[in-house]
Amino acid sequence: MTIAAILGGKGHEVVSIDGDHKVSEAVALLATRRIGAVPVMQSGAVVGVFSERDVIYGLEREGAAALDRQVREVMTSPAITVDPGESVLAALALMTKRRVRHLPVLEGGRCVGIVSIGDLVKYRIERIESEAEAMRAYIQAV
Repeated sequence: MTIAAILGGKGHEVVSIDGDHKVSEAVALLATRRIGAVPVMQSGAVVGVFSERDVIYGLEREGAAALDRQVREVMTSPAITVDPGESVLAALALMTKRRVRHLPVLEGGRCVGIVSIGDLVKYRIERIESEAEAMRAYIQAV
C-alpha cells in the first residue's frame, strides 16, 4: 500500500498556513480544524511544518510572547516530506527515525496532501485485521 492510496481514502485536502502569520493565528487554525500540524507554504512550496510541538517549545522558551512571533520563526524546517508512491511502511519508518508525526505529501514539488502517524497506523491495523480474518476463513474452509 502506498501513501497515494491512503490519500485516496482520506482525501487530498491540505490545510496550510503562510509563514508570515502569527503563531496565535496558527494555534487558532489548529484548534478550529482539530488537527495537529499544518504545512507552512511560501510561493506554493512547503518550507516547513508548524505543529503542536512548535507551540509547546515556543511557550517554554518565551512564554506567551511566543504567540506574537511569526510562524516562520518557530516552525520545523526544512519539512520532512514523502512522495505519493512511497510505501506505508517506509513512511512509518521515516516518521519513527525522524521523530515526526506528520508528513506533507509532495508530487512534483506541489503539496498534494498530508498524512499523520494516526492515518498510517489506522491503515496497518485494518490490514492486519483483514489478513487475520482471511486466515480464519481459510482455516474454517479447510
